Amino acid sequence: MRTTNHMNHLLQDEISYEPLAPKYFAGVISLGNFVHGDNYLTDELLADYFAKSFVDDLNASWVALYKNKVVGFRLTFAHTQWQTDEWCTPSLWPVNADAVCYFKCNTVDPAMQGCGIGSRLLSKSIECAQAQGAKAGLAHIWLASPGNSAFKYFTKNGGQLIKKHPNKWRYASIHEGYDCPVCEGYCECEGAEMLLQFQAP
Repeated sequence: MRTTNHMNHLLQDEISYEPLAPKYFAGVISLGNFVHGDNYLTDELLADYFAKSFVDDLNASWVALYKNKVVGFRLTFAHTQWQTDEWCTPSLWPVNADAVCYFKCNTVDPAMQGCGIGSRLLSKSIECAQAQGAKAGLAHIWLASPGNSAFKYFTKNGGQLIKKHPNKWRYASIHEGYDCPVCEGYCECEGAEMLLQFQAP
């Protein structure tokens, strides 16, 4: 059940935010697979994503906790820790590719949506990514999210559409065991390549 506006204000004071750490992995994997489909996250994938979150001791990935339970997370790769691929169009980006971090995933428990968790997680990741040296963040937004909420959320926070990519997660559904929650069989969802330029701190 979704929260009401009155409940949102009460809950916001009880939600805490922490840098991603191994003690939260089980909660992150459980929530990620519940929202995005089985095998979206695994122990091995999350350990790799966690390692990619760092420049020195600065961690750009965050979790949101409510009563010690993971109710949201943002996985962010530091600008020095990822490589562009066929789903990226750096020639269309307004900043150099080597100054762009990667927003791998943003997830909020459906029962906790509307409490500002996604925006707080994004602001925490941006603050850390800027401290790491990034000038912008790239994301591939799932255009099949309920009500296209992921696209609307990222746009509201300043994200600009660069390019749409058909079948963005098809390979993962064929070769990596990913089970898309909206497609029967192999995933045919479209991903929106979006870039968010950071404001000067």
